[in-house]
Amino acid sequence: MEFDKEVDATGLNCPLPILRCKKGLSELSAAQILKVISTDPGSVKDFNAFCAQTGHELLQLDEDITSFTFYIKKRAS
Repeated sequence: MEFDKEVDATGLNCPLPILRCKKGLSELSAAQILKVISTDPGSVKDFNAFCAQTGHELLQLDEDITSFTFYIKKRAS
């Protein structure tokens, strides 16, 4: 999937992946896509809740043995 900005939150635990995501989204325009890489297993639940509460759209979640990759579309202002 194509994206506009990437945030690497590997090795960080809650709430740091979400905080890095918020910072990354603040640097994007509406409808741009942020890619976030996390190794925190709790981040799946956290990012789902974050998107539901903020109106950003979780477009895709890719999982492998050691990491989770989220693609989040920034909401319209």
